[in-house]
Amino acid sequence: MQERAARTRRTVLEAAAEEFAEHGYEGASLQGVAWRAATSIGALTFHFRNKTALAEEVRAIGSARFSRCVDELTPSTDPLRDLRVLIGTLAQVAREDSFVRAARRLEANAAEGVPPLAETWLPVLRALLDRAHGARRLRPGVAPEEAVAMLAHFAEGAMAANGTTREVVWDSVWDVLLHGLAADGPGPGAAPPGLAAAEPGGA
Repeated sequence: MQERAARTRRTVLEAAAEEFAEHGYEGASLQGVAWRAATSIGALTFHFRNKTALAEEVRAIGSARFSRCVDELTPSTDPLRDLRVLIGTLAQVAREDSFVRAARRLEANAAEGVPPLAETWLPVLRALLDRAHGARRLRPGVAPEEAVAMLAHFAEGAMAANGTTREVVWDSVWDVLLHGLAADGPGPGAAPPGLAAAEPGGA
C-alpha cells in the first residue's frame, strides 16, 4: 500500500510539473493535474491538500534540480569557457526538465522568503567574470558588473528559448558576446569539446 501511495504521489508531481510549466500557477488546475496523472481528484488531494501545496512541492523539486546541475559543473582553467558551459547548462536543464520549467513559471507566486532561482547561478556567473577580470581575459574597459548584467540577461533569454534557438544561433550569439568581452577570445565557433549537449535550444 505504501509503495502504491508513493507511486501515485510521484505520478501526481510529474503531472503537476507539466501542468505548471505549461500554464503557470494561475492557469493550472487540480483537474488538469488529475487528468494528466490519470487519477482522481480525491487521490490527488490525499497527497496535496490544495494547488498551493502542490505548487510549492513542484517548485522545491525544480529548484533542487537546478542547484544540483550548477553544483555539478566542473571548473576549468578558462573562466570564459566555464561561462559558456554554465549558460549552456542552464538553458539545457530549463528546456529538458519539466520541474525546472515549472519552477521558473512559479517564481511569480513563490511564498515570501523563498529565494529566487537566480540565486543559484548568478553568484557563479559573477565569480567566473571576476576570475576572467583577474586573469586579464576581459577586454580593457569591460567592467565585470556590466558584463554580469549583460550575461544575466543572455542567460535568462537562453533559458526562456525552450527549443526555439538552434545551435548555430547559440554559437553565433556567443561569438558576438566573446568578441565584445574577451581580450583574446577564441575564434568563431570555438566551442569546448563535448559542449553540444549543453547548448540552448535545439532542432
